[in-house]
Amino acid sequence: MPKLTILPHPEICPEGKVIENAPKGVSICRVMLDNDVDIDHACELSCACTTCHVIVRQGLSSLEDATDAEEDLLDKAWGLTSSSRLSCQAIIEDADLTVEIPKYTINHAKEDH
Repeated sequence: MPKLTILPHPEICPEGKVIENAPKGVSICRVMLDNDVDIDHACELSCACTTCHVIVRQGLSSLEDATDAEEDLLDKAWGLTSSSRLSCQAIIEDADLTVEIPKYTINHAKEDH
């Protein structure tokens, strides 16, 4: 099974994390949540927001291409890069992955009004 490496994030995962034997066929977001990496996921993994945005630093080519719906949402994500994905839509396959959680996210449910 592949390895999922999460780079350090000051609030969500200060030390970073390596998840050995990440299950294939499961989204990056689900694997992170199941391993105590509390990434935002305001739409409950339904591809309806951008709060679970990650930047795939290694292994991007092993993931299926993003759907048009995912691409449309990513256009609204803070810190968008050419290797950005919604972690709820990026399904782990055979390759090891390294992901970075962006410093900021657009989560209207958590923002003070």
